[in-house]
Amino acid sequence: MAQKNLVIKLLKANQGILTSGEAKKAGVAYKTLQRMYQAGEIEKIEQGLYMDPNQMQDEYFLTQYRCKKGIFSHETALYFHDLTDRTPFQMMLTIPSGYNTRLLKDKEKYKFFYVVDKLHEIGKITTETPYGHSVHVYDIERTICDCLKRKDKLDLGLVTEAVKRYMRTPGADYTQLLKYAEIFNIKELVRNYMEMLV
Repeated sequence: MAQKNLVIKLLKANQGILTSGEAKKAGVAYKTLQRMYQAGEIEKIEQGLYMDPNQMQDEYFLTQYRCKKGIFSHETALYFHDLTDRTPFQMMLTIPSGYNTRLLKDKEKYKFFYVVDKLHEIGKITTETPYGHSVHVYDIERTICDCLKRKDKLDLGLVTEAVKRYMRTPGADYTQLLKYAEIFNIKELVRNYMEMLV
């Protein structure tokens, strides 16, 4: 009973999600998770991941759990930064070149962008999903650069509107934006956009 209560407590603390690793660390036996799952007291989302049955499934958290090196980027990152009101119909993530994930097969639901290893973690931050779980996303300036660099593969109207919103955002860091633009070889493109939209 004490173990079961501990699982309930851990689920509450983790916004309804618990990994078997976290449970083990807290002293919960694997058998307890199995029994609770069989009794319908917890849901098994996939191997090693459990959820409170009363909890709404957090697709952002699950995507990152399934694709550890994926960082939310492009249109999905614009959504996280409140630079678009449109909920992403396709999750966009950036992964290192050569990284393989089983999610690559589902082209309807996910869109992946590849980048060389040394550029992958530039601008990576942690943010919260609408359900309160932590995920990795690129910061606002890296997101703007990514969207301008790949604007031919994105919704151009959405990107233009996002850049306009960014320019009206208090605390927009143009120095950082130009620093990223230089790293990604798009300084001229970023400058032209800024001048055009002022």
